[in-house]
Amino acid sequence: MVAVEVNTPSLVQRIFSVWYRHVRVYSSHLISNAIPPLFEPLLFLAGIGLGLGRYMVPMENVPFLTYMGSGLLMTSAMMTAAFECTYGTFIRLEFDKAYDGMISSPLSYKDVLIGEIIWAGTKGAFFTICVLLVLVIFDVIPVTFANLTPLLTIIVGFFTGIIFGAFSMCITSFTGNLNHFNFYFTGLLTPMFYFCGVFFPVSDLPAFAIPIAEAVPLTHCVRIARAFAIGEYPPGLWIDIVYVLGASVLFTWLAVALMRKRLID
Repeated sequence: MVAVEVNTPSLVQRIFSVWYRHVRVYSSHLISNAIPPLFEPLLFLAGIGLGLGRYMVPMENVPFLTYMGSGLLMTSAMMTAAFECTYGTFIRLEFDKAYDGMISSPLSYKDVLIGEIIWAGTKGAFFTICVLLVLVIFDVIPVTFANLTPLLTIIVGFFTGIIFGAFSMCITSFTGNLNHFNFYFTGLLTPMFYFCGVFFPVSDLPAFAIPIAEAVPLTHCVRIARAFAIGEYPPGLWIDIVYVLGASVLFTWLAVALMRKRLID
């Protein structure tokens, strides 16, 4: 009897295969997938920035349009990652049964979930690039060969996608109906959008609300992105960086742990 040697794909290859599967599916309908999520930040930029912006004073010595634009880079990453790992994950799990086929292959549930979270981070980076391109075209955030630091916001967008993709997957782990995601988007993500330093400094919030804003991830993502966008780095920026890195690891671990039972069952 001849023994057959089976080469098991490496961990990197397994995770990459999940990520690449999502890339292929997403890019097959790139126009319809990519354009609609761009409308919201661009409408804010045009409506509030160009209209109301001319009546607004600078925020923290930064022109209002630049201040808001640097924040919209991260809200775009947040929203697209959240949609991917709530509605997208739920549909793949309950309707398409895509995960059943993946897990029946050499992929483990961890490979599938980590690959999906990295894909959410990739989408966060992609939409950060799209919004940044618009901001650069209209000279809201200038990028020159002498000043390439605004491009580092793309990395921040990736980690923002990781954080909110993983956290959204935690929400998906116990959600039984698509309509229940409305509570998540309206009750948590929308308040973060408005009160986490995108349109005005967190320090302008009432005293009781400042600790709440500092506790949620978007505040720190926006603060890091704005520092790179305008080239000014406050002394406590390292705290925001540590927070973002720590939250990326923590929420990824929680997402994998919470989704395990649902995937295997």
